[in-house]
Amino acid sequence: MNIDQAHLLRWVLVETSHPGNVGSAARALKTMGFDDLRLINPKIQAIATQPEAIALASGALDLLESSRESESLDSAVEGCSLVLGLTSRDREFGPPALDWVSARRLITQTVRNQGQVALIFGPERTGLENHHLSLCTHRVWLDANPDYPSLNLAQALMVCAYTLREALSEGISKNSIENGDLSDFADPAAVVAMLEHWREGLEAIGYLDPANPKKLMPRLEALFARSRLRKEEIDLLRGIAKQMLLRK
Repeated sequence: MNIDQAHLLRWVLVETSHPGNVGSAARALKTMGFDDLRLINPKIQAIATQPEAIALASGALDLLESSRESESLDSAVEGCSLVLGLTSRDREFGPPALDWVSARRLITQTVRNQGQVALIFGPERTGLENHHLSLCTHRVWLDANPDYPSLNLAQALMVCAYTLREALSEGISKNSIENGDLSDFADPAAVVAMLEHWREGLEAIGYLDPANPKKLMPRLEALFARSRLRKEEIDLLRGIAKQMLLRK
């Protein structure tokens, strides 16, 4: 696996409860050649310094010490053209769903075009919530026993790291992505900000009732998630929202 490709991948754990899972994640990533571990709003502050995390890192202390802890998922996905939320739960709304084999192919294509990729793993008990998925370009599921699809957080991360290393080493696909330059894609945080602008605009023209919003915004969120918006399209949509607000 090309080390430059490994640096393009961010492994993001959201609201992790157990220090042991953080240590095990660090060990799995180092074993598979990855090194960018991000910890978002863990249940225990400075979770990577906990004795159980250090013990289960087992030789990957350097990766554990270099992990980045922050309160905002936005910061972890900033600049990423591909953001994958790992979850086994079906959702009525949200980003389009991919199986892991298809996701690996998309990751491989993205990093070969020097695009940044984030893989998001949710809390142990509940998994990713809809507000987490709103920052993802895709929802990804692992093919598991449908009667018992539950994987321990560290196990799920290890499965992904191992098979992704294999894919990057062998090359699932050597073709450039069809959609052109990845730098043209808007990152998910920009899409979320645009949607907030649209919510304000739709309220201003009376199309969205804030007291009874129904499912309008989740439907728009799902629509834009399927579209893989580009930066210039974000500017266009913000211009429309601005005109709506001028009608107020």
